[in-house]
Amino acid sequence: MYLVKTPRLIQNLFPNFTWRIPTTDKVIYLTFDDGPIPEVTPWVIDQLKNYNAKATFFCVGENVKKHATVFDQVISEGHSVGNHTFNHLNGWGTENIPYFHNIRNCAHLVKSSLFRPPYGRMLPRQAQFLQRHYEIIMWDVLSGDFDPNISKEKCLENVLKNTKAGSIIVFHDSLKAKDKLEYVLPKVLEHFSQKGFRFETLKEKNYN
Repeated sequence: MYLVKTPRLIQNLFPNFTWRIPTTDKVIYLTFDDGPIPEVTPWVIDQLKNYNAKATFFCVGENVKKHATVFDQVISEGHSVGNHTFNHLNGWGTENIPYFHNIRNCAHLVKSSLFRPPYGRMLPRQAQFLQRHYEIIMWDVLSGDFDPNISKEKCLENVLKNTKAGSIIVFHDSLKAKDKLEYVLPKVLEHFSQKGFRFETLKEKNYN
């Protein structure tokens, strides 16, 4: 069970997390979780390039370590990166200290103060500690590209129906999401480009 559109109530309950970027400009923030991997990430980069679009990639540390050249390609193409833990850990099922060390291990590789918890799940004390050192980036639109129980058409509808100026959208540059992503991403880029939107990276703030 997941929510495609994050309700305002939930966003207001966690005001220190970034759910969307308040703006009236026609700007959208595409994000890609779980990569980088050679089977999907370079294709994503090529699609973005077709529309002069920039995005933010929340990287799993072990993937960065295994696929350093793909990670370097993300950076060289002008995209931004964030921390998605070293081993894609679920905060709800992980003790605090191992969880923090895992995030730190990823931080050494990605060198970013942007952090997105896998599955969006953190315990309150984890969040309390992490937000002193990272900007916690959540989302207001979840594409559902990871969900085997929805069609690629439904995945596209999820994005087109719920996205507005300042939205942070979650896609996945993963094998699980590959088929839906290949259908949805070009259509999203085309649709919003035709409506005059641009696609930008999430910017880092200054964190200790």
